[in-house]
Amino acid sequence: MKKGIVSLLAVTTVLMGTGAVSAESLEEALAAAYESNPQLMAQRAALRATDEGVSQANSGFLPNLSGTYTYSERKGTQGSGSVVDTIDTQSDTYQLSLSQNLFNGFQDRHALRGAKNSVMAGRAQLQSVEQQVLLDAVTAYMNVLRDEAVVDLNKNNVQVLERQLQASQDRFRVGEVTRTDVAQSEARLEGAKSSLLTAEATLAASRAQYRRVVGHTPAGLDTPTGQPALPASLDEAIEIAMEMSPGVIAARYNEKAANESVKQARGALLPSVDAFARWDKSTTDGNAAFTLSQSDETRIGVQVSVPIFQGGARYSSVRRAKQTRSQRLMDIRQAERVAQENVFVAWDQYRAAVGQIKSTEAQVRASEIALEGVRQEAYVGSRTTLDVLNAEQELLNARVALVRAQRDEAVTAYSLVSAVGKLTAKDLRLGVAAYNPERYYDKVDTKFIGTDIE
Repeated sequence: MKKGIVSLLAVTTVLMGTGAVSAESLEEALAAAYESNPQLMAQRAALRATDEGVSQANSGFLPNLSGTYTYSERKGTQGSGSVVDTIDTQSDTYQLSLSQNLFNGFQDRHALRGAKNSVMAGRAQLQSVEQQVLLDAVTAYMNVLRDEAVVDLNKNNVQVLERQLQASQDRFRVGEVTRTDVAQSEARLEGAKSSLLTAEATLAASRAQYRRVVGHTPAGLDTPTGQPALPASLDEAIEIAMEMSPGVIAARYNEKAANESVKQARGALLPSVDAFARWDKSTTDGNAAFTLSQSDETRIGVQVSVPIFQGGARYSSVRRAKQTRSQRLMDIRQAERVAQENVFVAWDQYRAAVGQIKSTEAQVRASEIALEGVRQEAYVGSRTTLDVLNAEQELLNARVALVRAQRDEAVTAYSLVSAVGKLTAKDLRLGVAAYNPERYYDKVDTKFIGTDIE
């Protein structure tokens, strides 16, 4: 890839006579996307929300404590005939309740294990999004380089055809060519101008894509001079993907979480044992007809609840959990097949891109030789103006095909790295502070009070 990409800018530098000012490398663009891409930032927030499931599961092991205060007034009359009492009382009631589950069929234990597996699946999903964002950044970067080169090639072609038209007009004035030759040159020049406009529009779209993914407008991008480390063989690539593909990892942890959900649902069929303590205090005060009354009571006990029949809902929950587990097992197979497919496709596309570069480089060399020969033959009258125009167009097409093949080689190389699960900031050594998914998890897994987040 190094040789191909260097020749990409070498072509345009020779044609245009100027070099681009270096401002940003591919590694810098990837680092910027890693630190600021909204899609990646959103997935990190989603993982932090998943982390809270562990904190909520841990709460099932802790006691519940609640307090209640009630104030009431009673006003009116009571009695009949000549004996009527006025009622005017005020009551205060205090209640403090404490309960602690001692056994609930191990539902809390399985809920905690399921939550932890969901967190691991969420981390794998975050890695999947990270890989996609970085691959999008590579694609956008190489698209800009490709389209800048194509624009330069088309600008050069317009200049060449302008000189060709001027030469045709000069030769027409001295009778060496016909009006048809001049018209052909004019038509080819207008077509080149149209192609230049199309190339500039494509470049504008690629620059917009770059800004969306990376976060800023590209300016003077450096040409990459290397490529990421690639698997030595297709078998090695598949083996790595089966271990490191985030899609496969997420599917496996989701199946583990589903298995814990089955056990949790079964636990709801077992008895539940709770210890409780309650303190009640009430005070009633009023007018002379009603004397002051007080009560102060404390109760401590154990409650055993045995589910006998709840309309079949709990049994249905077990069956549903089992079906979900079956689904997750099939998800693993599907994820493994998708991972293998991605490796096969990326491997073949990369090999094809490498082969295309060799072919298009040979095509460019042959087209350059052919154009030079046609021009010399046209000078002595054995070739027409149309022959020269066609040879120039063939050379342009070959050069455009070359820069596109060089772009494809770079993108497919990174696509292969992504397919095996190693297109991450850590594996690429981008030189940025890697996001630590454990940091928030460690803060909240046993955080039982507080609403602040990061």
